[in-house]
Amino acid sequence: MMKKRIQYFIAFVCLLVIEVLIALYIHDSIIRPFIGDVLVVIVIYTFVRIWIPEGVKLLPLYVFIFAAAVEGLQYLNIVKLLGLENNTFMRILIGSTFDWKDIICYMVGCILIMVGRLCLKIFTSK
Repeated sequence: MMKKRIQYFIAFVCLLVIEVLIALYIHDSIIRPFIGDVLVVIVIYTFVRIWIPEGVKLLPLYVFIFAAAVEGLQYLNIVKLLGLENNTFMRILIGSTFDWKDIICYMVGCILIMVGRLCLKIFTSK
């Protein structure tokens, strides 16, 4: 169990570093808006798996619902409602612009998680 937690921790840190690098240094029209959004749900998934390494079959779905809910809060302009529009970190963390394409990217990320889990199950089963 501890080995899995360590693996998820390493994956989380690596993916988080990639996300930060994308946010800080890549200002294009493909990687930052799309790949970054696909990766963010995988980052969340690996973070949760550090604490819950086994037994949550629907975790990719829960991560998608969470990400879509945050996107929905962006539609409601939650950053402004909470008075955080001048807090750059929170504005970036929560996001401030609703976009349906983001939700599609979250779905793609969660599908990749499910495919990865299925492949792992197939190749590690005896």
